[in-house]
Amino acid sequence: MSKKTFRYRLYPTAAQRDVLDGQLRLCCELYNAALQERRDAWRMARVSVRFAGQSAQLPAIKVDRPDVAGVYSQVLQDVLHRVDKAFGAFFGRVRRGEKAGYPRFRGRSRFDSLTYPQLGFAVEGRHLNLSKVGAVKIKLHRPIDGTIKTLTIKREAGKWFACFSVDVEPAPLALSVESIGVDVGLTHFATLSDGTQIANPRHARRAEAQMRRAQRRIARRRRGSAGRREAVRLFQLAQAHVRAQRADAHHKLSRLLVNRYGLISVEDLNIKGLAGGMLAKSVHDAGWSSFIDKLAYKAESAGRILQKVDPRGTSQHCTCGAHVPKTLSQRWHLCPECGLSAARDHVSAQLVDWLGLSLQDPTWAVAPCVS
Repeated sequence: MSKKTFRYRLYPTAAQRDVLDGQLRLCCELYNAALQERRDAWRMARVSVRFAGQSAQLPAIKVDRPDVAGVYSQVLQDVLHRVDKAFGAFFGRVRRGEKAGYPRFRGRSRFDSLTYPQLGFAVEGRHLNLSKVGAVKIKLHRPIDGTIKTLTIKREAGKWFACFSVDVEPAPLALSVESIGVDVGLTHFATLSDGTQIANPRHARRAEAQMRRAQRRIARRRRGSAGRREAVRLFQLAQAHVRAQRADAHHKLSRLLVNRYGLISVEDLNIKGLAGGMLAKSVHDAGWSSFIDKLAYKAESAGRILQKVDPRGTSQHCTCGAHVPKTLSQRWHLCPECGLSAARDHVSAQLVDWLGLSLQDPTWAVAPCVS
């Protein structure tokens, strides 16, 4: 079994939006209160507060606070699970000697989701029935495959979405013995070992002017005003549009590769390290990590092999094995040993393909064709 998420647009009425907004505010308040309790208990008495202890307090809280009782019980418990996970991740970073990053309080504008872990929801025709909310209109643009495990209601730039996490059976595609190497870059988003170049759309770069205008609009508005909230919403909409464009391009390319090739080889890049340098903006805009994640789960579901290879030397060697050093600005490969003249990224993709093949069963290990 593998996990997938199906995302659908919700169209709540004005009254339902008020209810959902109110539940988000209450859940944010509960999150901050649970975090405060844990912090104070340790600071004052060196006592560790656990999920079970905080969850046991919910019935009494609902008696004292009828508004909290208006939120489905499992949604409240999930908020406490989030706090527990935040502290678990914090202590894990401490044990590993990483930068700890103590859990922080959430602002109301930054708490945007409600999770129904098991029950409290049902899809009924064109409506999603939510406990304590009612029947909300949902746009089911595709069927939900598999077994639904959890539901998350998410608010994004003033819009509402339902995200179903489901367990699905793998759907293997017909056997393919073709292989491909993928070299991601910034001049082109990706170059394949067969010479195909995938253009880099640079969605965020193209939206920069719109983003700047939206940010200036926010800066001119008074804090706490309705005008500022509307300006923030418009800025969030612009950001969401860029994310949707990027995800759409990633989905289409990853689906194309998985449908055709039985073995897909990519470089095992330290993308987090690359995203911290001079090329940070361009690396974030390309979204290599998101693309590889999409490739991974599609390949797993389709019965394909996604092979990550060591990226060291893939841009500094020739397919004949000769060492051909190049600076970052040199985009053409010319081998003094065999005379191969080709685009640098094309040669790198061929080497990635060869490395991926060399790590497979001997029936796969054939040298790539050099064109």
